[in-house]
Amino acid sequence: MKEMLTDLREEYEALDDIVSGLCETDWHRPTPFLDWSVKDEISHLAFFDAMGRLAATDATAFAEHVKDVVRHYQTFSSLDRGRAMPDAELLAWWRSERQALLQAMAPLDPKARLPWYGPPMSARSFATARLMETWAHGQDVADALGLRRPVGTRIRHVAHLGVVTFGWSYTVRQKPVPDRSVRVELTGPGGETWVWGPAEAADRVSGTAEDFCLVVTQRRHVDDTWLATQGEVAREWMLLAQCFAGPPATGPEKNRFKRMG
Repeated sequence: MKEMLTDLREEYEALDDIVSGLCETDWHRPTPFLDWSVKDEISHLAFFDAMGRLAATDATAFAEHVKDVVRHYQTFSSLDRGRAMPDAELLAWWRSERQALLQAMAPLDPKARLPWYGPPMSARSFATARLMETWAHGQDVADALGLRRPVGTRIRHVAHLGVVTFGWSYTVRQKPVPDRSVRVELTGPGGETWVWGPAEAADRVSGTAEDFCLVVTQRRHVDDTWLATQGEVAREWMLLAQCFAGPPATGPEKNRFKRMG
């Protein structure tokens, strides 16, 4: 748990380094994600870090919050509070809430169950999901500002989440989950090889960990990366991949982004 939270802290700090010096114009710069601005991206992260802190410290209060969200589902937005804040106040709120979340999770057993908007999650899985979301929305910010972010080894958490949500990518679309395994072979940022799945699998995905993570978080279309797929299931999965919760989402269209690297 300590290692996982250290990686989550580093992911927070990497994005903080990008946004902490932004001028007002850049805070309101549009990102490629929906119609969100850079400020919206941080507003969203701050809100769910705050709700994560609540889930980890007061399950009863969090359950009441979820009931309220359900009652006002049509008008609920994770962006409203942050949008109403001056930029500096939003940044301070995000810093406060993410620090409180890290502190609340530090003493937890990795297998401890935390309530969330869907099924409860283990503490470790919850921390992984927060890292993935921070990384993904951080990519939106980087794209809006025309930046290329350095890739750290903590991206392995995002890649692992992308692999283990193979079945979810189909289930969320009410499609049958293929009964064929897919071998995933990725090159990490230091040149190391990360693998999942049986060596004998006919269906394969290979390439850099960064490209794989961009696809499973729906920040890039697979054809706008250097990922290689072998087999029908591997190709279909990379077109459907969704490593985050919620209703089925459609990622960016092909040719929206240039290949990186």
